[in-house]
Amino acid sequence: MKKILVSAAIAGSILTFYNCKDNTNSESKSLTKEIKFTNEGELYLLKAESDSIITKLDIEIADDEYSTQTGLMYRHSMAENQGMLFVFNDSRQRSFYMKNTEIPLDILYFNSEKEIISIQKNAKPFDETSLPSDAASQYVLEVNAGLSDKWKLEKGDKIQFTKN
Repeated sequence: MKKILVSAAIAGSILTFYNCKDNTNSESKSLTKEIKFTNEGELYLLKAESDSIITKLDIEIADDEYSTQTGLMYRHSMAENQGMLFVFNDSRQRSFYMKNTEIPLDILYFNSEKEIISIQKNAKPFDETSLPSDAASQYVLEVNAGLSDKWKLEKGDKIQFTKN
């Protein structure tokens, strides 16, 4: 129990340092100002049984430590035709949460074959509850909440994407 409390205290100190630091340089301000969408590629969602296109999205790609840790934090909105694709080097159990994320999201987990393995629907803004994948995943797509139902996505549906 002591290790958990110490870790929480250390993490809290780190967060306090970054969030409450009285410094006017641009680096400290960039941590809290809204981040604008940057189109870094295109993604197609496809029905498993027919490979027919469900929808096309403009995507931002999170594939390094900073972008995967930050994700969609500090965003006030996202267009329906946009999403963030997380690309990992390996396939394993993943878990996301909504810390500092203002937009309700659907979180779609994909295996190494780019097939949906699980969906976390309607993730609530600022909620730090763990939202795990049902199985090992290598790709994760975040879209606005409700879109996975609107598009009638199911396990086995696929993605194809290209980077700009």
